[in-house]
Amino acid sequence: MAESILNNEFTTKPRMRLLVSVTRSGQKIAEETVLNDVVINKGALARLAHIETYINDHYLTTYRADGLIVSTPTGSTAYSLAAGGPVIHPLVPGIVMTPICPFTLTNRPLIIPDSAKIKIGLEEKSSDIMLTFDGQEGLKINDHDEVIIHKSSRPINMITIPDQHYFDVLKAKLRWSGGRV
Repeated sequence: MAESILNNEFTTKPRMRLLVSVTRSGQKIAEETVLNDVVINKGALARLAHIETYINDHYLTTYRADGLIVSTPTGSTAYSLAAGGPVIHPLVPGIVMTPICPFTLTNRPLIIPDSAKIKIGLEEKSSDIMLTFDGQEGLKINDHDEVIIHKSSRPINMITIPDQHYFDVLKAKLRWSGGRV
């Protein structure tokens, strides 16, 4: 692979990213761009998180769960997949919302259009809740915070090598059998 790159034998393909902003009492306290996911997670000793969720300012549901993962198609093969979410091809224009261990078994992963705006808040007196960006940086949030997530206007260009196909990489990553009948 390195040889292909050094010999300029590669192309790039854009991958969607998410822009995440957090306001507290009307003041922006954080803004991050993520390639994989943003996660709302309760702490080790916290009870279930109560996560109020809106799509395009229309109330969707209040997830009662250990947390909620909002991921890009690229991130669909990471934490979201481990939590029971679907695998989404990188060219599918969608955003995946995967509840983590939901209290209600009818709360299932949801794929929404990449044009949607997700607004998230916590119910009153929520505590010990963390917002994590791509599994790297974390931010404690509370019921005074509003989290807005939408498609970033700035995708990232990923290097692709000729003869390296998405489904072959996926099969190898997930250890799927690839034998022929």
